Amino acid sequence: MAFLKNRTSVLIIGGLIILALIGLFSSFMANPAGFIQKIALMAVIGFVIFFVVRKFSNSSPQKKEQRAFLKAAKQSKKRLQQKNGDSQMKSSSLGPISNLKKHKTKRKSNAHLTVIDGKKGKKKNRASL
Repeated sequence: MAFLKNRTSVLIIGGLIILALIGLFSSFMANPAGFIQKIALMAVIGFVIFFVVRKFSNSSPQKKEQRAFLKAAKQSKKRLQQKNGDSQMKSSSLGPISNLKKHKTKRKSNAHLTVIDGKKGKKKNRASL
């Protein structure tokens, strides 16, 4: 039954497309200049609508998040390239040791870690369970 419904919808849509093509062809044959003018006008209106919709849809939160993600990705990539570039320069240049000491300084981590003391010395009495 589903196949029959699908076939009828294909036939209806196909018939509409054929009728539209016949109408376009007859309109082109009757007045070619007017036909081209109408097509050009429809294309211009379509582009205007497209750009207006695109302009207003750019302010959606998803687009802002996407832009922020792309910006962060660029910064990360740039930082990685700089890091790789610095290490390549260190290994390739045989300059004085003082230059290497300047680049070797490590930054301290800002992570504030706490140690949680557990009861490791005391074992469970598994026989009572």
